[in-house]
Amino acid sequence: MATQDKPRLDPATARAVIDPESYAQWDGILDTFDRLREEKPVAWVEPEDDLVHPPFWLVTRYDDVMRMSKDNATFLNNPHTVVFSLTEGIEFAKAMTGGSEHMVASLVTFDGPIHMKYRKLTQEWFMPKNLRTVEDEIRGIASAAVDRLLEAGEEVDFVKTVSAPYPLHVVMQIMGVPEEDEPRMLMLTQQLFGGSDEDLNQSGIKDLPPEAITQLVAGAVADFEAYFAKLTAERRANPTGDVASTIANAVIDGEPLNDRDMMGYYIILAAAGHDTTSASTAGAMLALAQDPEQWAKVKADRSLLPGIVEEAIRWTTPVQHFMRTAAEDTEVGGQPIAKGDWLMMNYVAANHDPAHFDDPRRFDAARSPNRHLAFGAGAHQCLGLHLARLEMRILFETLLDRIDSVELAGEPARSKSTFVGGLKALPLRVKPA
Repeated sequence: MATQDKPRLDPATARAVIDPESYAQWDGILDTFDRLREEKPVAWVEPEDDLVHPPFWLVTRYDDVMRMSKDNATFLNNPHTVVFSLTEGIEFAKAMTGGSEHMVASLVTFDGPIHMKYRKLTQEWFMPKNLRTVEDEIRGIASAAVDRLLEAGEEVDFVKTVSAPYPLHVVMQIMGVPEEDEPRMLMLTQQLFGGSDEDLNQSGIKDLPPEAITQLVAGAVADFEAYFAKLTAERRANPTGDVASTIANAVIDGEPLNDRDMMGYYIILAAAGHDTTSASTAGAMLALAQDPEQWAKVKADRSLLPGIVEEAIRWTTPVQHFMRTAAEDTEVGGQPIAKGDWLMMNYVAANHDPAHFDDPRRFDAARSPNRHLAFGAGAHQCLGLHLARLEMRILFETLLDRIDSVELAGEPARSKSTFVGGLKALPLRVKPA
């Protein structure tokens, strides 16, 4: 199909879809997706002005994103990057890795059958049966988090005090990372996922140029790799019962993991294993702080809590997109797609599709069914989804036990990111029980 025949986005809309600032202005990007689902649900996005990137198809309807997520033979995680990147970033990754567009090789970047072989290495760790063995430990971590919240005084930033450090501590304990190294893990995760946000990338500089962001991300990856190389040596010499020992001593097809794949495994668990749960946790607290009646209801009836957890994950949608590459000529939503085309599955758009979610911008704890796409679907569905739900449920049980009421004490702020998003600040006024 000739480029001029494709349903192209206008320059302003094309920029909005890939601009991290757009996702910090939440209602505006939701308005954009509402319009696109009606007018151009599968739209061709070409580079404009100074934002040079490979062209791609933007997919915004729930049904199309769900179908693509489940069809892992037609829509591949390789060879092109699974996270949107400007051309400069892609070329930098290829130079750093010897040809791969993926700065980090991980479960997220593998296709079958190798993907499942790697997934099975740690899958049992994150299943409900095994998580029950660490539930008491998680309750202790949640209790300590609420202690910090109450000790901080009447007004507190929930993100910095609770929703960022709490899931970080949980996943690091499971992995086997010492508590004193957790601040380093948090900083590196924020640089990896929040490179465009001056508050998260540690630069304090607004509107960093793309080349500086690329350097920040590369630096974070290198620091992660150096840390986990040392941890690998320790766990090979003295294996323990943690996830780091499993990865360090893993064998696939009779061979130990190569260094690149091993480091990628650590990084995806260490970074994605807490940042997304942090975002959903803050989203749930925001919704409850904005609705005192709902807080009172769940405080009186804890059976409502699973619904609040699930709705928070949909409403927040921490992982905002993934990219796929067409393995063959196909179609999406009736739109012809050529072999080799790059496509963006936009989960924010899909999770706010009114064809599947009535009044999708409303936080509805009683929403049922709530088959959202925040965890993905199919073979690449989030490995840690059971842990995320458990962490959130335990934390809010603890919060509801020890807090009488909560309300906003200022304006919440969202992070500037096209990939992993959510609140970076949530000022609250808290009244202890």
